[in-house]
Formats: sequence, structure tokens, C-alpha cells
Amino acid sequence: MNTQIKFTLNGSPVMVEAPGEISLLRLLRDHLNLTGTKEGCAIGECGACSVLLDGRVVNSCLVLAPQVNGREVVTIEGLGQQDGAHSASDLQAAFVKYGAVQCGYCTPGLVIAGEALLRSNPMPTRAEIIDGIAGNLCRCTGYQQIVDAIEQTALQRAERTQQHAAAKVQE
Repeated sequence: MNTQIKFTLNGSPVMVEAPGEISLLRLLRDHLNLTGTKEGCAIGECGACSVLLDGRVVNSCLVLAPQVNGREVVTIEGLGQQDGAHSASDLQAAFVKYGAVQCGYCTPGLVIAGEALLRSNPMPTRAEIIDGIAGNLCRCTGYQQIVDAIEQTALQRAERTQQHAAAKVQE
């Protein structure tokens, strides 16, 4: 039996009919054709399926689709949307620049975890970054490049904020 699910997805309202017993991951991939969110383990251990649900990182394989009714979901595709254009976010670009993408399978989940961390803690320490991505497994990078990418994004965002504040003072 299908259930009607209404929620905000990557900033836009969505209404979809889907079986009530499917996961958010399956809803995103199979019903909404958003394939950036990956299925790794399907038991909530790897983080490849991470999305933001009301601003918090969740494993979409563990969330039943009807649980997002009335809520806000952001996928990896939603991070790159700026003013209607689809481009890499600054964090996604840093992952590429610092070689944190290797095979790329875990990358969407790690970017989501990194973005959630930076939204809650704009200037995390390296230890806080390591803790912030602890729910995401990567077999290729050794994590150093991932931590570097998140750390550099935090520094660049802080610099842009300072420049913006200085420009406002001059106005």
C-alpha cells in the first residue's frame, strides 16, 4: 500500500506516493532519481547514505520514508544548488582539490557529514573534524585528505565572512 509523503527536498516542496515500508534511501534513489546518495551497507554502519534531515546527519537507509513527512531533507545534490544553478559547493570543491575523492563511493556521505559539522561548528579543530566524520567509512583515502578538505573549507568560509564584514563596515 502506498503512502503520500510531503516534505522539503533540497529546498523544494515534494509530494510523492511510495510504499510505506521503504527507506528514505530507496525513496531518494528509486522514486526521485537522486542517485548521489549511495547504498553501502544498508545497516547504518558505513555512512555512504548520509543525508541531512532537519539539519542533522542521518543514515537514510535507517529512516523509513514516511518519517520525513513534513520535514526537510538535503542530499548531496542539494549542497551544490545555489541560486537555481547546479555547481559544486565549496566543500565539494575542496574534496576534489585535496584528493579526498579517490573512488568516490563514500564521498557524498562524507561531504554531508562535513557540511553538517561546519554548519554547527564553523571553526572545528582537527579532532572535532575527525569526530564529526566518525560515522562514515572510507577505504581509499586514509582520511587525512578528507580532514584537510573540511579544515580548509572552514578557514575559507571564515575568511569570506571576515571580508564580508569588512566590506559592510566600509559601506
